[in-house]
Amino acid sequence: MSTIRIPTPEELRKLRLKAKLTQRELAKRAGVSQSLIARLERGQVNVRLSTLQRILEVLVKAISERETVVQCMKSPVITVSEDDTLEKAINLMDKHGISQLPVLDKSGKVIGTVYESTLLKAVIKHGKQVLSKPVKKYLEEPLPQVPPNTPIHAIEELLLVYPAVLVIDGGKLVGIVTKIDVLRWYATIKNMSRNTPRSTPQES
Repeated sequence: MSTIRIPTPEELRKLRLKAKLTQRELAKRAGVSQSLIARLERGQVNVRLSTLQRILEVLVKAISERETVVQCMKSPVITVSEDDTLEKAINLMDKHGISQLPVLDKSGKVIGTVYESTLLKAVIKHGKQVLSKPVKKYLEEPLPQVPPNTPIHAIEELLLVYPAVLVIDGGKLVGIVTKIDVLRWYATIKNMSRNTPRSTPQES
């Protein structure tokens, strides 16, 4: 007998439903029989740890392919308007622990980004008097923008280049996804299959 951490039958079923897979589809992807999946979900069989791990990896992959940026984005988004001062931008960054802010025009459209590194350079070069200047004088390109139905895995490459991705719906900014948001989401998905200790005999 050895103690391993596995999901309960009900948790396994919920993972499969979250992945939107039938028992037949899950069995095919994991290389096992449909009857094995059915018995696992009824708690009627114990399987080798390697087999269970393969099933869970299939589920995690399927979930990650289906979940959209809405599941991990932050909303509402902290922003500044183009006429706000650098001082206001700095205060917002400090208050919320962020290093970039989307900049909006008077209609609420994203027109650029202001970064803490840009603000630091401005203060070093021009002194504290620059803090009263409007943000629009220090704009950089807008962050990448995607619609709400974008799969999470589709923005991974963008986040290797940019610090964040904006979620735009109907021309309006509705969310922002940073590197840590995606990492936290993946960690949550991984932990879904590890949160219930059970003692079970492994098949030889």
